[in-house]
Amino acid sequence: MTKEIENRIHLGDCIETMRNLPKGCADMIFADPPYNLQLGGDLTRPDNSKVDGVDNDWDKFADFATYDKFTRDWLGAARDCLSDTGTIWVIGSYHNIFRVGAIMQDLGFWILNDVIWRKTNPMPNFKGTRFTNAHETMIWATKSANQKKYTFNYDALKVLNDDIQMRSDWSIPICSGHERLKDKAGKKVHPTQKPEALLHRIMMAATKPNDMILDPFFGSGTSGAVAKSLGRRWLGIERDTNYALAANERIARIVPSASGDVIPLKSKREEVRIPFGTLIEQGILRAGDAIYSPRGEKAARIHADGSICLGEMTGSIHRVGALAQSSPACNGWTYWHFRTDKGLVPIDVLRHQMRAKMAA
Repeated sequence: MTKEIENRIHLGDCIETMRNLPKGCADMIFADPPYNLQLGGDLTRPDNSKVDGVDNDWDKFADFATYDKFTRDWLGAARDCLSDTGTIWVIGSYHNIFRVGAIMQDLGFWILNDVIWRKTNPMPNFKGTRFTNAHETMIWATKSANQKKYTFNYDALKVLNDDIQMRSDWSIPICSGHERLKDKAGKKVHPTQKPEALLHRIMMAATKPNDMILDPFFGSGTSGAVAKSLGRRWLGIERDTNYALAANERIARIVPSASGDVIPLKSKREEVRIPFGTLIEQGILRAGDAIYSPRGEKAARIHADGSICLGEMTGSIHRVGALAQSSPACNGWTYWHFRTDKGLVPIDVLRHQMRAKMAA
């Protein structure tokens, strides 16, 4: 992809624009399409003041068939833009997300998850005739059922969630306060501006630094702002010049994070495998050296082939560690320690040092 089309907003129709983009150019697509709210009139509060809702022309469609054709066309164009290892996120409300999901499946997308964005501060149902609409649904999908490779930073998401596996229901406040873009008259620039926290979590989950993020309904530019902050490239498509102007000004104010600070934590499956014997081959530990249980009461002797001996027990660091504790299993890297001037240190430290050396 040439530099001329990335990190900028393309003014125009999203379907036509995507059809003219290079095939497979996007590593991730975030789409916040019109919801087709089908509003029957003004929404008012109990004091009869008007609620500033979504009544823009871009959210109005003649009927479901018209909306479905629009959805099929933009999703088809988006699918062509998605790389063979990319994923797409589509957000919607109960008005449209079920229609969108069915069309995605018809077009060959493979749904990985539906993620519920639970709004911690939703707008009340002023009429008191329905439940408060306190959530929106996001569909996360690959290009096809046959796609086996895609980015999912599981361990990074787990760390983000205090070492607890990230669930598919996310409690995040709606966009408000200083983050909400306002015009000179103090009115909202865009009625459905998404919070940066939502896009931050999505991009941390499904992208890597320098990935290309395509947003066909760019609006107020939340995806571009977060992408720039996290060291991702972005490409926005927007047909409203006022939205595009506000988004450009917003993104220009963003100061990117340092490159080393936006790399997701690698999963253990991605780490270079370091056998215990490698430490001996490299001379970091030597045959005849001793390694110790955590408190130092047991000492095992290292053999040249990477096995260790504790009394009559001989085997791998994991097997002998398990036998030493009368346990069915043991992580020998964290159980066994080596002696330093500052006391006993897990041999896992040596493994990390070896990994860093091999990656340099």
